[in-house]
Amino acid sequence: MNNNDGVTVSARTICTDPFHFLAFGFGAGLMDKAPGTAGSVVGVLFGWLALGLGMPWRIVIAGALIISGIWICGESAKRIGVNDYGGIVWDEITGMYITLLALPQELTIWVAGFALFRLFDIWKPWPIRDVERNVKGGAGIMADDILASIYTVLLLFILGVVIG
Repeated sequence: MNNNDGVTVSARTICTDPFHFLAFGFGAGLMDKAPGTAGSVVGVLFGWLALGLGMPWRIVIAGALIISGIWICGESAKRIGVNDYGGIVWDEITGMYITLLALPQELTIWVAGFALFRLFDIWKPWPIRDVERNVKGGAGIMADDILASIYTVLLLFILGVVIG
């Protein structure tokens, strides 16, 4: 996989290194086009699989995704030598999971949440872009997607989707 920084990481490297394998979303980040969207789809799968659990357990999973993501993404980025390599999608998985955790379990709302999360993750309105540029390592990789999920939930709440 080639990143816009000109760095290439082979699929073999990603699939044989546990940090890369997790950071690349079990291979979702290997997509040539829109790896972040592919990672977000994995986040939807995680959210769907967790539906049978009670909210306390789903929150524990969110915390585990965040904490492990800081370590996993930071270590993968360090091994690649690029701070936020495009194929690292654990942050999108986590951000999407958090978004769905906060939304009602309705298909149309989840679709809206998915679309808005992708929009905010790509567009990066203030302060998301500043966080992405200024916070390095795993914390920075994770933070912009967590902020994108917060923006998504807030906008849907304001639009009355969550409370309506």
